[in-house]
Amino acid sequence: MRLHRLIAILLCIESRGRMKAKELALALETSVRSIYRDIDLLAEAGVPIVTASGPKGGIYLMEGYTANLKNLNGGDVIQLYLTGMGIYTGGSTESGLRLKNTLLKLEQTMPDPYQSDIQKAKARFYFDDTPWWTERVGIPCLEAVRAAVWRSYKVTIQYEKPDGSCTSRHVHPYGLVVKKGDWYLIAFCEVGQEIRTFKCERIMEVQPSAEVFEVPEDFSLEYYWTSQESAFMQLCREKEYYPVLIRTTRKQAGILSKRMEIIQSVQEGSHFILTVNMYSYEAACRDAMEWVGRGEIVEPATLRQFVKEEISRLQRIYG
Repeated sequence: MRLHRLIAILLCIESRGRMKAKELALALETSVRSIYRDIDLLAEAGVPIVTASGPKGGIYLMEGYTANLKNLNGGDVIQLYLTGMGIYTGGSTESGLRLKNTLLKLEQTMPDPYQSDIQKAKARFYFDDTPWWTERVGIPCLEAVRAAVWRSYKVTIQYEKPDGSCTSRHVHPYGLVVKKGDWYLIAFCEVGQEIRTFKCERIMEVQPSAEVFEVPEDFSLEYYWTSQESAFMQLCREKEYYPVLIRTTRKQAGILSKRMEIIQSVQEGSHFILTVNMYSYEAACRDAMEWVGRGEIVEPATLRQFVKEEISRLQRIYG
C-alpha cells in the first residue's frame, strides 16, 4: 500500500537523517522511480524534504523539522508492517486493539493533506476477515509468541495435539508465517533437536524465559517455509492420489481449474477432458455430486457407477 510506503520513507529518513533514493528503494522493495514519485507527493503535501545530488547527497528532512513519527514505538512499526502485508488480526483481539492505537497515532501525526484521505478510506473501506458460517478460530497466545519471536528469547509452550492432548515443548521461536489467515510458528525444538512448525491456534500457553537465542545465520524463514510446503504437498500427492476424468465445457473447465487440483487438461473438439486429483475414493464420492451438473465423470468406473446410483436415488425421491 502506498500510504505504508510514504510512512516508511518518513520513518527511515527521520531516524537515519539522510538516505540515498537507491537505499530507500532497496529497503522498501520498490523502484527508485517510485521513491522519487513518493518524495514529490510528500513535498506537495507540505513535508519539507530536501534532495541533494553528489557523493554526500541524499534525501533528508529540512533542519529543525520533524514528522512527529518518532512517537511510534517498535510494536507500532510491526503492526504497520503486518497490515501492509494484508495481515489483520481482528478489532476485538489484543493485536487488533494495538493496531487501532497505532493507526490513531498515525492519524494524529500525518500531514494535514492526508487527513481527508484517511477519513475517506475509513468511511469507504471495511475489512471483515471472519468466515460466513463459522467463527474464526481464536489464537490465545499470539502476542506472547510474537514478542518471543521479536525479542529472540526462548519459551516453553503448551501445545495441543490434534487428538486434544497437550505436550510441553521448549522452543527457540525463529519466525512467524501467515497463510490464508492461519498463523504458524517456526521454531527450533530442543527435545526433537530440529526445526518444526507449530500451528499458533494450538499453542495454549506460553512461558517466556530470560534466556535468549540466536537464529543461525544460514536460516531463511522464507526458504524453510517454501521448501517444507513443497515437501508437504508432494507427500500429500503421493498418499492422497485419486485421479478422476471429467468431460466438460471450456467455461466449466475454467471454473473447475480454480477450485480443484487439475493434473492434466486435454481439448477434444468443443469439450475438455480434465484429469482431477480428488485424493481418495471416499473424498470423490463426497464431492462428485457437486460437479455432476458441470461435467460428466468418465473414469474411474467405480466412481461413475456411484454417481449413476446417486442420480437414480434422487430421481426416485423427486420423481
